[in-house]
Amino acid sequence: MATEKAAGAGRTQLRIGRLTKAHGLKGALKIELYTDDPERRFVPGAVFSLQVPTGHAWHGKTLELIEMRWYNSHAVGFFKDVPDRSAAETLVKAILWVEQDAAELPEEEDAWYDHQLVGLTVIRDGAKVGTLTQVDHFPAQDLLTVKTDNGDVLVPFVKAFVSAVDIKAGTLTVTPPPGLFEPLPDDAPENAPEAGIPADIELDEK
Repeated sequence: MATEKAAGAGRTQLRIGRLTKAHGLKGALKIELYTDDPERRFVPGAVFSLQVPTGHAWHGKTLELIEMRWYNSHAVGFFKDVPDRSAAETLVKAILWVEQDAAELPEEEDAWYDHQLVGLTVIRDGAKVGTLTQVDHFPAQDLLTVKTDNGDVLVPFVKAFVSAVDIKAGTLTVTPPPGLFEPLPDDAPENAPEAGIPADIELDEK
């Protein structure tokens, strides 16, 4: 599920991929795609903004694509100023963003801008449980903050937790596990999911 963040006036940034691991010895990196249109987004000369931790060597810099190839159904990119495997390994976990006009709607399926999502009514089993107030972007996945009568609840923005987004209707339908929106009963199984963020979510620094 692709999302966006603010850029300059009248512009926005769309998250389209994440660099997952070095590939080979010539500086290539495997790309986890967050776009349904990689042939348009990943063309030679495309320039990406990078989301990396503050203080990282690539923080505040951009990355220019030289070529994207496919190996065993995996996208692999070759980038300017990334000449070898050692350089490529410094970019692992970096998230790729592209800038575009904020007036444009995302063309990818299941892709929304943050400003389209914030304010949506969150529905569970046909009833309102809260309002979406914030979208946070992390390397593993995005997290939605839902304001409820009992406080804020963090919901992973993945199909297992979010079954439908209807911008026109102003709703976002969630299918969370027990305990995310309400306390578990005292006799709940010990291995039942706890409310809040699942343990396997990586909250890497932006």
